[in-house]
Amino acid sequence: MTMSDAIYMSREGVLKLEAELKRLKFEERPKIVAEIKRAREMGDLSENAEYSAAKEAQTHLERKIAELEYKLSRVQSVDPDAIPTDKVYLYAKVQVRDKGDGEEIEYTIVPPEEADVDNDMISIKSPVAAAMLGKAVGDHVEISVPAGILKYEILNISRD
Repeated sequence: MTMSDAIYMSREGVLKLEAELKRLKFEERPKIVAEIKRAREMGDLSENAEYSAAKEAQTHLERKIAELEYKLSRVQSVDPDAIPTDKVYLYAKVQVRDKGDGEEIEYTIVPPEEADVDNDMISIKSPVAAAMLGKAVGDHVEISVPAGILKYEILNISRD
């Protein structure tokens, strides 16, 4: 596996993916198999909407299981506490000031698989995170987003 193939995640992120995979395999898969069996018992499969729907749900589920297994096969576990805090890197908690309105915002930079925008955990691949990578406290960044240009000053970088 090359570095570009690796998916970097915290141990917590890996555990969440493993739990989701287990749920899909051992809870959702048996439910769909039972639905297919029940629909088969209804007779002619060529005109059986329940059977078609169950087979489609099975295809979707198997695709999701395969995707999770693929991701987990490429995971490299990262200890967020071992990453320096002098610059913005993966797992940095970054406090910024919007130079337009003075509002202070805090983001945590995480892998795409751990992103949770509702909790200000943004993907390292997002325009905002990508623009801040490698920057230090006091640096200014301009970020092109669909709504226009964001101008931030980095106030603090931490890992807590």
